[in-house]
Amino acid sequence: MRALDETGAIVAGQVMSGGHVAPARRPRVVIIGAGFGGINAAIGLKKADVEVTVIDRRNYHLFQPLLYQVATAGLSPAQIAMPIRHILRRQKNATVLMDKVDDIDKDARLVITGSRRVPYDCLVVATGARHAYFGHDDWEELAPGLKTIGDATEVRARILAAFEKAGVNEDPTSRARLLTFVIVGGGPTGVELAGAIAELARKAIVSEFRRIDSSTARIVLAEAGPRMLPAFPESLSASAKKQPERLGVEVRLGQAVTQCDENGVVLADGRAIASACVLWAAGVQASRAAKWLKAEPDRSGRVIVCEDLSLPAHPEVFVIGDTAFVVGEDGKPVPGIAPAAKQMGKYVAKADQGAACGKTDRSVPLHRLWQPRYDRPQGSRRRFRLDQAERVHRLAAVELCAPLVPGRLPQPHRRFPRLGMGLCHIRPRCTPNHRTTQHLIESLPADRTRPRPVALLLLADLSTAGFGRLTWERGRSAISQKPNASSQIAR
Repeated sequence: MRALDETGAIVAGQVMSGGHVAPARRPRVVIIGAGFGGINAAIGLKKADVEVTVIDRRNYHLFQPLLYQVATAGLSPAQIAMPIRHILRRQKNATVLMDKVDDIDKDARLVITGSRRVPYDCLVVATGARHAYFGHDDWEELAPGLKTIGDATEVRARILAAFEKAGVNEDPTSRARLLTFVIVGGGPTGVELAGAIAELARKAIVSEFRRIDSSTARIVLAEAGPRMLPAFPESLSASAKKQPERLGVEVRLGQAVTQCDENGVVLADGRAIASACVLWAAGVQASRAAKWLKAEPDRSGRVIVCEDLSLPAHPEVFVIGDTAFVVGEDGKPVPGIAPAAKQMGKYVAKADQGAACGKTDRSVPLHRLWQPRYDRPQGSRRRFRLDQAERVHRLAAVELCAPLVPGRLPQPHRRFPRLGMGLCHIRPRCTPNHRTTQHLIESLPADRTRPRPVALLLLADLSTAGFGRLTWERGRSAISQKPNASSQIAR
């Protein structure tokens, strides 16, 4: 097949050369961003007769829901990152390009990167979001956020360094400042970070320091709004406030941060909190996609899209994930969570196949195809509302054919291969704080050494399911609606 020129001027799949017509080329689908939405869009095109190009500034896919575990020394960075080429290694029609996107020419249908121009017939923009400091960009160095592996390792270094410095500091005032951690923002990331730091200080390292008592560390969670998890139903807000408080976290509602410096923060009520470690989880803003596309953004910078996730007046361009402003069937914006991005990616994969071949059928908007993961057979088009996934009763049974060993990843039955990433490390009498994974296990069976099938009930997408507790009873597990004090809200 003859190579395509960089201007993208060759159309209709034909190239004239020496009086001969070359075979028609396959439609080109370019995906910008290899997050949850972009990866699922690429995988959804595996069997399509198209050429897929995935462009990302990094060569790995990051499992962002577990970044806070890296930030609190629960996991290593390698455990939550996987090479994009490894994920798509068996997909012959996919090519991975590690580059930074500078602009998009919609008229010429070109993606302009730092080293080349990539032509497309269909474009999927899934570039995610970044931190929002609400006009105080100078706070970024003082209060790092949590979006990349670099952010997570920096936060981990700050947290551990605070304990180390406190251990050699003789001044009570300075020691108290070093052992005070302030998390700004009461969203999922803020709740997870606060709970994880509390568990780290009160359980994980409580016996590792001789000159200080790490359990006396002060963790303050400040939220500017009237309730925790403002993007989630109010029924979850009370639990999101109660559970961190049970771990010793001070929750401050209606308290925006008005000042941040190397000494700590000042809240809206004028109270100053001296802290050597301030972490930012107050909000996000979309990437520069709206500027590239010259499209209308919302106040958070997200691109306003049509019901089918396409750009108005440009049906060949799709915007998904945290980059897109999508309104659900209930009229509310879809939250920026991994399950929503995954479903958007799968949806546009089907739309891309039709749009690239000139057979676009967009009679079914996205929200008609939304479904909670593992809730019903794939391909079913029964109507689904997002709020249905916010109830704890959506479960799926997974058969485990290996002994459950603490700290080791169990292997799911081959009939459920897609649940592999959903089963993370399991510890006895301790609940891992994972956002989009299915867990909430209070204890393991008494006999963990004898290999035997064990039925495990899982929350179908904890990121929208809420709180619950699983209790083991002789190899069986039952769901309890009572919130578990050691569990954390999932995003």
